[in-house]
Amino acid sequence: MHSRVEDTDEALLVRIAGGDRDAFALVFCKYAAKVKGYLIRLGAAGAIAEDLAQDAMVNIWRRAASFDPNKAKASTWIFVIARNAWIDRLRREKVELAYRAFVDQPEESGDESPDDAAARAQSEERISAALLALSDEQRQVVQLSFFEDRPHSEIAERLDLPLGTVKSRLRLALIKLRAHWEQLK
Repeated sequence: MHSRVEDTDEALLVRIAGGDRDAFALVFCKYAAKVKGYLIRLGAAGAIAEDLAQDAMVNIWRRAASFDPNKAKASTWIFVIARNAWIDRLRREKVELAYRAFVDQPEESGDESPDDAAARAQSEERISAALLALSDEQRQVVQLSFFEDRPHSEIAERLDLPLGTVKSRLRLALIKLRAHWEQLK
């Protein structure tokens, strides 16, 4: 049995790495609100900050074994995980905005000129070609994340995959899409 008084954050992470749910509950209580506040200070909206904070806490549970107290304090490690979640979110939004810039053409207005229609069709072909560069698994998570706007946790649950696998597939897909678009410049 562990005493709350003597457990440092580093010791709690070691216990979490061993699957200790009580230690995780202590870390969660201590850091969840701080992580959310940190994400809000970085610029995340409240609901997004809450989602990202939950993702960060899940990552703390999953990655506690990789924590090395010789490299950083536990609090530093935890806030780096949160910051990285925010950066990943910004990258996804950037890709989504780039995609929408290609796709969101004034299709419904009926005022589309032949040049605009040709440019739109060309953009759609480029996007389709870019998506074909992805594996079926990557295309599926891209579809769910960017076209259906589903959170990572829902995608993981829907596809019966670990959250880390979903994030990994998205990250690899974005790398491939970025490389594909760089070739078009």
